Amino acid sequence: MTVTRTASTNWQGDLPSGEGVVTFVSSGIEKTPVSWPARSEKPNGKTSPEELIAAAHSACYSMALSAGLGKAGYTAEDIETQAYVDFKAGTGITGISLNVRASVPGIGADEFAQIAEATKTGCPVSQALQSVPISLDAALR
Repeated sequence: MTVTRTASTNWQGDLPSGEGVVTFVSSGIEKTPVSWPARSEKPNGKTSPEELIAAAHSACYSMALSAGLGKAGYTAEDIETQAYVDFKAGTGITGISLNVRASVPGIGADEFAQIAEATKTGCPVSQALQSVPISLDAALR
């Protein structure tokens, strides 16, 4: 089954001083303002495409890790994934770092590291972003 999610952005003005609003059509979550300064300088209450990618990647990775652990016979009590997406004006997205901490009863550190690394390449968002270097720091709590 294919599921399509939809978001849209309405932009007004030029790049340096213009602003936009991202609408999450599928979920109906709150509209979010976006601007060039939020992307290249300071957020000031606005988001950026890179922050949205970080949100998508952290959620996808957490779910994929939960699935991988489940296939190995484990159930995580807690998985916290932080995604850092680096952006350089004029170049684009230059790298992504995933920082994962998890509580998983009964698993050893080596087995957890193997599953976490396999998840890095198996996560659908990681697959979509494979042209960007992705690093992983995963550890048990």
